Amino acid sequence: MIITISGAPGTGTSTLARSLSLQLKLRWVNSGDLFRKIAAEKNITVREMNRLAEKGPEIDYLIDDAQKVLARDGGGIFEGRLSGHLLPADLKVLLKADLRTRAERIAKREAKLTEDAMQETRAREESESRRYKMYYNIDISDLSAYDLVVDSGKFDEAATLAIVLATVRVISCQ
Repeated sequence: MIITISGAPGTGTSTLARSLSLQLKLRWVNSGDLFRKIAAEKNITVREMNRLAEKGPEIDYLIDDAQKVLARDGGGIFEGRLSGHLLPADLKVLLKADLRTRAERIAKREAKLTEDAMQETRAREESESRRYKMYYNIDISDLSAYDLVVDSGKFDEAATLAIVLATVRVISCQ
């Protein structure tokens, strides 16, 4: 089984993907981890990495290709902003939440001010939106690629997981 988990920063994609991976005993592939790993190897911040990625598609394509190879090699939980658009999957999930909620989560996780997290998140999303449109002709605001959209600002972690697990059970029975 292949499940994609997508969503903007702070929506809880990693939390959900980790929990699903444990519950379903499937591997978890996180494209954000790969992006951050490349940034760390280059000794630059994620923000600088986004600016570098805007100069050409090579970084995005590298991450995408790695996900595609892993998906061909077997099932798993594939977490990434574009995973739902790029991978064939049994279930494509999108998490959403308002900017303030997401910024509060990011600020807590990264020990920074909420206002700073809001500004950084907005800039990151604008950068990604431009790149995805330019490199893939994907409008990230178009939710039609997803089978399930969950507002993680309205549900806690346990409820979000329960909603997705219930959906997995339904599709597994079809």
